[in-house]
Amino acid sequence: MGWVFGLVSDDPMKRAAALAQLIEVQRRTHEAQQESNELWCLASSLGPEEHYEEPAFRQARQCYGEVRRYSLPDGLSGWPWGGIAAWPGLPYALLYLEWEAKYPEDWTHYAKSWGTKKGLLQQLEKADHHYGTKAKLTDLVVSAVGRPYRCEDRWYARLARAIDSDGLRARLGHAAQSDSPWAQYQASFILWLLTNPGAPASRHTWRMWLATRDTPAPPRSSA
Repeated sequence: MGWVFGLVSDDPMKRAAALAQLIEVQRRTHEAQQESNELWCLASSLGPEEHYEEPAFRQARQCYGEVRRYSLPDGLSGWPWGGIAAWPGLPYALLYLEWEAKYPEDWTHYAKSWGTKKGLLQQLEKADHHYGTKAKLTDLVVSAVGRPYRCEDRWYARLARAIDSDGLRARLGHAAQSDSPWAQYQASFILWLLTNPGAPASRHTWRMWLATRDTPAPPRSSA
């Protein structure tokens, strides 16, 4: 799946080629799913055990499972028992989140999945990451606070606590002093959470924190 990294390329030609590849993979995935569903219906007249053991259906289901591994967001749907930090799919999980950060319109149009985004951020929060991954996650947190709120962005606050560092706090402090109203509010809130570890990173805490501010927060994004 090396082609997926073209989705975040600064080169429009490389990005267009990666999008074309994604569209083709998604088409094949959809076809494989349809075939599996059709054969499932045909086999439904068999007994409960024979239904799932019917050879044609088993083959179609296996084919669908294999094809969807090479697509987005389908290929990000499972986590290993050992945790996401040791998962071979981790680079693609990070790529998926980076793609939303850099090209949100493309991400929303071609591969939007709020459930996948939420699940990835929850898993990333729980893992013990090495330095390179923490640096990438730091970039994602800083990027998230600098934009209008998008669905499930609230999980970045918990992720920030999991990867807390002097470098992250310095970058959040810079964002809090920027001209962007959302960066000012969101970065300041996460910094407050980092210095108040007993406060839950929740919507209720966010609303209570907002109540202490002199001016209202800017409106949420429609995404």
